[in-house]
Order: sequence, then C-alpha cells, then structure tokens
Amino acid sequence: MKNALISRRGLLLAPPALWLASCKSPEKQAVSDGGPFVARRVVSLGPATTETLFALGAGAATVGRSRYCDKPKEALALPQVGGFTDINLEAILALRPDLVTGVRGPAGNAVVLALEERHVRTYFPETESKAQIEALVLGLGELTGKASEARALVAKMEADVEAIRAAVATKPKRRVLLMYGRAPLVVAGSGSFADEMLRLAGLENACVSKDHYPSIDVERVLALDPDALLDASVGMGMDADDPAYFAQPGWSKVRAVKEKRVHHVANMDVMRPGPSFASGVATLARLVHGPAGLPG
Repeated sequence: MKNALISRRGLLLAPPALWLASCKSPEKQAVSDGGPFVARRVVSLGPATTETLFALGAGAATVGRSRYCDKPKEALALPQVGGFTDINLEAILALRPDLVTGVRGPAGNAVVLALEERHVRTYFPETESKAQIEALVLGLGELTGKASEARALVAKMEADVEAIRAAVATKPKRRVLLMYGRAPLVVAGSGSFADEMLRLAGLENACVSKDHYPSIDVERVLALDPDALLDASVGMGMDADDPAYFAQPGWSKVRAVKEKRVHHVANMDVMRPGPSFASGVATLARLVHGPAGLPG
C-alpha cells in the first residue's frame, strides 16, 4: 500500500516514486575551487524540479529527465533516464551531468549515493510546505546561476498566493477531502504541501492525520463527513474513470456524494510542488468556491 502511494505521488512530484534524498544543501554544494559552482548539465528526476529549471530559464542546461517530467512541453524532447522505481544510473551518467536534482521522499537514497561516489553533485530538498517549495526554487536558482530569476519567481508565487487568499477570505470555509488514489484510497493528510494548499484556498482539510498521505477506507470518509470530495486520482493516470465508483456500497452514504459535491481535479498543478503552486491553490479554490472573485 505504501509503494502504491509512492508511485501515485511520484507521477507528479516527485510530487508524490522512489524520491531520492540528499543531505547536502545548495549552500554547501555551490562553491568549487574555481569559485561559485554553476551547473551546465542538469538531469532532473522529478516533474517539479524539471518545471522549475525551465521556469528559471535553465532549460538549455537541462539534459535529461524522468519519464514523468511532462511540463513544459519543451522538456518532452529530453532523454529519459527511467521512472521513480527504475531509475537508470547508467543512462544518467551517460549524459555527463554536473548536477542531478529531484525532490526528497520516503525512499532510500541509493542512486544519490552512487552519484556522489562518482563526484556528481545532487540536490534533493524536501517540498512539503510552501516555504520549502520556495527554498527549492531559490536553491536551483543558485545552483544554475539563475539566482535573480529565482527571487523574481518566488516573489510572483507569493503575490499570486496572496491574491487568492484575499479573494477567498470572506468565503465559507468548506471541509474537503482531497483524494490522490482510489485503490487504495489515499488522501491528503496533515502537514503535507497539499494540506497547506487547501488552507490557502480557504478550505479546511477534513483529514487530520499523523501521516502526510494516509490510506483510509470508505467508512473513515463517512465518519469524516466532508462537505466536498476533490478527486485527483484519475487525473494522475493511476485509476480508471469508472462512473460507478462512487455508487459502490459505502460511497452512496457519504453526504458529499449524495449532494453531488464530488469535484474531479483535472489540473495536476495541485500535485506539483514547484512554480505551479499558486495555480494549484487557485484550482482548488475554484472547484469549491466557484470562479467569482478569484484571480486568473
């Protein structure tokens, strides 16, 4: 069940397969004997870092990607180095990267260690909050010589989120459940970046949990009694869009289903901890509150 969750989030994050961890910070990595380090050949193992690199204007330095990196469209032309459960170390090394990046996750760091043993720099920060996502942008900006572009991008993200917060400030605070998967039923829990997205969208996460992405059952949904369900599972490409899914025993008793408050999330920016953060917040806000008064 845990592996299924990793695979689902990994399609977009990470955010959230086998995301790889590194204990190094960009500050420690950004200095070489010849002065400040600037990456010239970057391999990105996560959709969020790939999108960030292109948003910073470092697309020309990006030489490889995971098979799940699909944004922007220019990234699709890059060589693939595998997915999250089958990263190809040889394919990465063949691209002669001086930096390999991605986002940190709940898996081992074997590939990262293998790269560092071969003296390849790595950057895999945590991205479970807006502050950490902004730090990712700034860190990649520093490592690619795009520090000023990174600061400008973070400032725009902040301004966009603030505009959304102002727009939803007077709207009713609906309790919602954000679904990542149907089989198993995985939802956004407390402390995740999606949980923060919901709050910034003027919503309340119905799932208070110890885990960021808990797996629950329909009986638990019934007990949580959310005002609305936000179903991102089909958009992630992991589940079939079965029209009868919410008609199954148990679901038919859930108030949000009975009152036809099941919203299908088509914009996967709600799953990508990068420059699209504000877009994800706006998407969630529009689905529940409606478009009136929201920017964009």
